[in-house]
Amino acid sequence: MLLNLAQWLQTLSPDWGFLRIFQYITFRAVMAALTSLLIGLIAGPMVIRRLTALKIGQPIRGYGMETHMAKSGTPTMGGVLILLSIAVSTLLWFDITNRFVWIVLIVTLGFGAIGWVDDWRKVVNKDPEGMRSREKYFWQSVIGLLAALCLVFSISESSNMRVFDLFVNWVISGFDVNLPPTAGLMVPFFKEVSYPLGVLGFMILTYLVIVGSSNAVNLTDGLDGLAIMPVVMVGSALGVFAYVTGSSVYAKYLFLPYIPGTGELLIFCAAMAGAGLAFLWFNTHPAQVFMGDVGALALGGALGTIAVIVRQEIVLAIMGGIFVVEALSVMAQVSYFKYTKKKYGEGRRILKMAPLHHHFEKSGWKETQVVVRFWIITMLLCLVGLSTLKLR
Repeated sequence: MLLNLAQWLQTLSPDWGFLRIFQYITFRAVMAALTSLLIGLIAGPMVIRRLTALKIGQPIRGYGMETHMAKSGTPTMGGVLILLSIAVSTLLWFDITNRFVWIVLIVTLGFGAIGWVDDWRKVVNKDPEGMRSREKYFWQSVIGLLAALCLVFSISESSNMRVFDLFVNWVISGFDVNLPPTAGLMVPFFKEVSYPLGVLGFMILTYLVIVGSSNAVNLTDGLDGLAIMPVVMVGSALGVFAYVTGSSVYAKYLFLPYIPGTGELLIFCAAMAGAGLAFLWFNTHPAQVFMGDVGALALGGALGTIAVIVRQEIVLAIMGGIFVVEALSVMAQVSYFKYTKKKYGEGRRILKMAPLHHHFEKSGWKETQVVVRFWIITMLLCLVGLSTLKLR
């Protein structure tokens, strides 16, 4: 918004020439991070007081960790603060004509709305389970598939108007159209290696990445500060990929696909990082507020959408390894329990408790030890992911 205002002012008078600084994505990214950080820090206490006054406290499952019972009643739905900071900061500093940022923003807020309903049912109905899994997955699938449909053509064309034309041609041709190499599955550590997916393959992959990352972050959000810092680190790393992919010079030099317009995603990533750090101020142990599903589902969906746009789905799995392992630990635990119950009449467990962070707590690690060690692992994985920029 401010970029477009600055461009308009420059057309009125040469005295506004100093506003050319707004054209630099790096400057606006720094300002977006600073804006969201300040919004979060300033609005945080007010949001927490409001949530407390409304008695929106976190219910603790009866089969949860005994040490977490003391957290019962801690204000939840703090993800609203994160989404507010991201939305305001992004709208202020990004180019409002950029379709990629709009798609990411809409997906983020859409998943946030699902999480809000889930959290609200937990609080109002006093039901720790909240929205039932089938209903939650249905709405996640709707948003994920719509996002996939938008992205498959948005990545293939550089012009906003051509995106709609490509969609029309796809329908007229009987749902058969050839996608450019930029829409293929990029393999890290190899030069210009990508596998063509086709429209259907692209949409399936995009759906799995967006919905999968959303739920993976949600499963990770079980300890004070555990999920938010990895989100900040992975999101910041994806911002680097977005900046490089959106630059014809850097993309050519690093053998990455050049996708015009993706550079603006750095603004969103910076805003997400600033909002995440502000939230961490209040979420660090002992937490004053939890983000709830409204924050976790939204942030996970945002990471997945950005990774798809910059064509780094595999790198997202590497950098977000903590999220992947947490999700797999739940899947393995549930599957093995059901299998052994059917075969032996008694369910058995692989882990002491799932997700994985609870297993380590049961093994004697303190909550802060689990959190900080998971942060360190994520930092290392992000460095590995960033190394794929050059190691090809």
